[in-house]
Amino acid sequence: MEQNAVDYKLIFEKEGVYLHTNAKRSNQDTTIPGFIRIVERAGMPALEWSPLHDERGSTPAVLYSKKDGEGGEEDTNFDPGYEPDWAVISAVKKDREHVPVKESGQWSFSLPLSELYSIRRTRFSLGRNFLVLTSRGGDPLPPLHFHRGGTRELFRALQRYIILDQSPVDGRLFLAYPHDSGALSRSFDKLQLLDNGGSDLVSRFIHDPYATTFGGFSKVTNFFKDALRPPESPIHSRTAQDPNVPPQSDEEPGFELITCGAELGPRPDVTRGQPLDKWECFLDPEGRVKNPEKVKELVFRGGITPALRKEVWKFLLGFYPWNSTVKEREDILRVKTDEYFRMKVQWKSVSEEQEMRNSLLRGYRSLIERDVSRTDRHNTFFSGDDNPGLTLLHDVLMTYCMYNFDLGYVQGMSDLLSPLLFVTQNEVESFWCLTGFMELVHQNFEESQEAMKEQLHQLSNLLRALDPELCHFLDSQDSGSLCFCFRWLLIWFKREFSFEDILILWEVLWTRLPCNNFHLLIACSILESQRGELIGSNHDFNTILKHINELTMKLDLQTVLREAEGIYLQLIQCKELPPEVQQVLGVCVPSSSEEGSPDSQSSETQRLLGQPHAAAASSHSACGPTYP
Repeated sequence: MEQNAVDYKLIFEKEGVYLHTNAKRSNQDTTIPGFIRIVERAGMPALEWSPLHDERGSTPAVLYSKKDGEGGEEDTNFDPGYEPDWAVISAVKKDREHVPVKESGQWSFSLPLSELYSIRRTRFSLGRNFLVLTSRGGDPLPPLHFHRGGTRELFRALQRYIILDQSPVDGRLFLAYPHDSGALSRSFDKLQLLDNGGSDLVSRFIHDPYATTFGGFSKVTNFFKDALRPPESPIHSRTAQDPNVPPQSDEEPGFELITCGAELGPRPDVTRGQPLDKWECFLDPEGRVKNPEKVKELVFRGGITPALRKEVWKFLLGFYPWNSTVKEREDILRVKTDEYFRMKVQWKSVSEEQEMRNSLLRGYRSLIERDVSRTDRHNTFFSGDDNPGLTLLHDVLMTYCMYNFDLGYVQGMSDLLSPLLFVTQNEVESFWCLTGFMELVHQNFEESQEAMKEQLHQLSNLLRALDPELCHFLDSQDSGSLCFCFRWLLIWFKREFSFEDILILWEVLWTRLPCNNFHLLIACSILESQRGELIGSNHDFNTILKHINELTMKLDLQTVLREAEGIYLQLIQCKELPPEVQQVLGVCVPSSSEEGSPDSQSSETQRLLGQPHAAAASSHSACGPTYP
């Protein structure tokens, strides 16, 4: 293959590097000899591998997979300027299979160094090294075996273009950062991502989609903006030049225009209470919680004092049944501890050779290692290198993959675990609390994203009933899908409030009072608090996104909670509330709607004790609220 001398420059080359194809059939080669090279193409550095006998004379194919929905086929026309649909939920592909090896050339790849996220360097028992490269999209490429050595030389050559930083969690893992200090500052564990620097969002996403999504804007906004439109219809934005054009009902499929049919009454004033600071008085002589509903009421009204959180959270998240005795809880803990470590042994006992033949587990581990290194590093429990808190975070998430292998690990789950681990300070208890939490939100992380779309639909219904003028404005600015609220709902406002406030917010939400969808009312409260800024300013779609993102760490939690409860009371007092809004609020809905509560986990622990399961008391009646 001829190369233009101006456009192509060979920087490094090493022969004897074998690509491990993980081929399924015995008549196919599982390793292919070839060359590893660092080249510059039009001044852009890339890491390439090509087979020893590649006679096709074509540009190396690139093993990049797009998002599900494209058949899991390999994209061999990768353009470094093209960003595959990441769509926030960047899960490991479960149905991905390499195409059969008919000619070795199809395994070639060329990875721009700007797209290299990490390199794992491992040694087989025979002494040969191999590397696993992971792109910024989260997909590991096939392992490269260095039969004649050369990994150190490759690392030295790479450091001409990028910084290879050893992971604080795993000494075998090296994270790749660009030399440019401005780009480096966008790295999650190098800087505060929620800086007010106002940097370009698109370039931030290209450098690091995960950090941009959970620390700022994300491509998910455009993903939902496009996904919620009919594909055959072009985007028509209503402008100031044609204010008489009414909103078209098909512009946001699945989002109905809902009006109350009657004006809402005044919003009641709500007061917050003091946190729950006494526990023993709620226990009978054998340790049962005498009045769980009263406990939930107090938690909803004021949260829990830090000293009691570790105990009460285990009830709120279904680890302990409310009616269990002290002795029964000791038995539950013993059984659950054994179960946890049996699952942990499953992944700990997988050898490196075995893992190289298990792309799913390898993918989960890669995502977890990547996210652990940048989760809540400002918190002393997770800060610094060689921190045992990071190791626990990693181990619990890996074990969850064994517990729920179908879901596995999805980006964002580390955000849910870190407060649990911080409060419980216990590996086993934090794991089982995580399983209870995931019972509530696991659908958020499914690749179909249907649950997230439904929640955005419900939020739109609420906001239209509550503030039609604000909804009309958002529609006029092409923001009626509320896709900028995606991050709020995905990880329950984890990045919008301080770590201390999140502990309070989550325990309030776990009570399921006054309804299961109280988190949507919190979103309404935040949006309403910004209506003056949004409507009164000359905002468009992008500046609305920017403004919403910049609310991070600027919201007062107690005010938001008061307003959210006031909104709930205001809406349910409307006699002509649309049925769709009634359903979101849990007013006159079937009792089966509560099946997703973490209290359902109590049935399992009851069975462990050999007791008949008694259904947990509902947090509100089937036809209206009964909360205090």
